Amino acid sequence: MTTASHHARDFHVTHELVRSGSMGLGVVFLLLGVLAFVPGLTTQYGSLALASESEALLFGVFQVSILLNIVYLLVGAAGIIMSRDSSGARNFLLGSGALFLIMWIYGMVIDLGSTANFLSFNAAGNWLHLILALIAGGIALTHLARTRGGGRSTHT
Repeated sequence: MTTASHHARDFHVTHELVRSGSMGLGVVFLLLGVLAFVPGLTTQYGSLALASESEALLFGVFQVSILLNIVYLLVGAAGIIMSRDSSGARNFLLGSGALFLIMWIYGMVIDLGSTANFLSFNAAGNWLHLILALIAGGIALTHLARTRGGGRSTHT
């Protein structure tokens, strides 16, 4: 009885879940980076610029720039590459979670209409960055807690 109730209420973040999370988020970031270069999926495509002067909108919602798309592509490639083992995947999730949390905070404190907005954020993009940061960081931190700081997990 105690074993059944223990498993019923205990959530396990396995090595495979961390690897899958890294791969999945890597694919999501790659898709964001690639799709933002596709006219039609990106409205106002003619205004896609290197940095802050971009007015292009992925799906008509998320403001993008060439520089932001490159960030998404690099992070996506890192996620896929680092998903090969659980420690690399966990490190990717921690790093990308921290990066996108910093991007969210930066996007919240700057004037979005100023040149400080060098990646071309808008409010929708800011909230997307927070959601992605919480997903990546949450998986990584839960796995880190389960493996007691990076050692072998008691549950695979």
